[in-house]
Amino acid sequence: MIPREDNEILTRVGPGTPAGELLRRYWQPIAASAELTEETPILKVRLLGEDLVAYRDLSGTYGLVGEQCSHRKASLAFGRVEEDGIRCAYHGWKYDCTGACIETPAEPEGSTLKDSIHHTAYPVEKLGGMLFAYLGPAPAPALPRWDVLAWEHGRRWIRKFEPLRCNWLQCMENSVDPSHLYWLHGDLAHLKPMMDGYEETHEFLECEHGIMKRRTTPPQKPGEEPQVDQHPLLFPNTLRHVSQDRETGRHRHNLQFRMPIDDTHTCVMVANFEPNENEHAPADGDATVEHIEFRTGENRDGYRMDMVAFQDFMAWETQGPIMDRSQEHLGLADKGLVMLRRLLREQIDLVAAGGTPMAVVAADRQSPIIELDVINERMGLMKPERRGAA
Repeated sequence: MIPREDNEILTRVGPGTPAGELLRRYWQPIAASAELTEETPILKVRLLGEDLVAYRDLSGTYGLVGEQCSHRKASLAFGRVEEDGIRCAYHGWKYDCTGACIETPAEPEGSTLKDSIHHTAYPVEKLGGMLFAYLGPAPAPALPRWDVLAWEHGRRWIRKFEPLRCNWLQCMENSVDPSHLYWLHGDLAHLKPMMDGYEETHEFLECEHGIMKRRTTPPQKPGEEPQVDQHPLLFPNTLRHVSQDRETGRHRHNLQFRMPIDDTHTCVMVANFEPNENEHAPADGDATVEHIEFRTGENRDGYRMDMVAFQDFMAWETQGPIMDRSQEHLGLADKGLVMLRRLLREQIDLVAAGGTPMAVVAADRQSPIIELDVINERMGLMKPERRGAA
């Protein structure tokens, strides 16, 4: 357990909060690029406790600005896009993607009022069919070119789930909690129960990009070798994973982003990539987006339980809007959670002291594609030393 004061530090995400300032040092997804079209070029976004509007202007430039107009606070979500920005529907004030006010139509000719206005605005970049925004202090770091977003030989698609009614950290702690796998997902995943007479080992290794989670399953038959499942938590709020299509047997790589909407709501978006030399998915192109609901019941207070993700969502939400970690009782199996909380606190303190947190790449050091060492020997994704020429 941790004191309530420490729980507040790790969970609150609004402007000026310790965790909020840490999260603002990283690019966060705000939408699938396919959600902004000529027909629907404006989308309301709430991220890290801020109400914002994403848009694509007529020149194809993306922007993210404060929702309320700096003039009289009407919503820009009901505005219109033009060649060089977004215009408020109330009095016609227009802003470009940097937040500069470029027109105030009702003001007399020669007025300099617009020159004194700087509307809230954040830089936006597009990669792998997703739009990312940076809400932190300038200069913005480089947007990491994660493999799932930058690979091009294959098929890419995006899944966007309805908002979760819980704090972001509950979602991320699940990523370093392998002991829930058999109990929460066992029947659906057709996994062998833990009580069948063997024990697997779990390791959590701090790495360049966050925490590498490694599961080793002992041999089940004489002559067999242990099997390894390894994938990273990309600090601070992304999980890199791989699954297998049961019908085709193809590997599906994914990045699971858990974006804090505010203190008590989280948006989960998943970028999926299935390698295939016969298909092409440009890294700078759009991707098909699927909006998924998981709630059931007349009051939308139940859960579909027919997908692994939905089972996770049930567990995260039923811990409460913000889990009270002062009331939990951790065991030896929870060492991954302890490591994540320690790492978060260290990086929060580093940012508060004026430092640069882990896994942030300076803008002038743009990296090539970041290939992540994901292993799942049950599915044929082997350890590097056993892949041979492949």
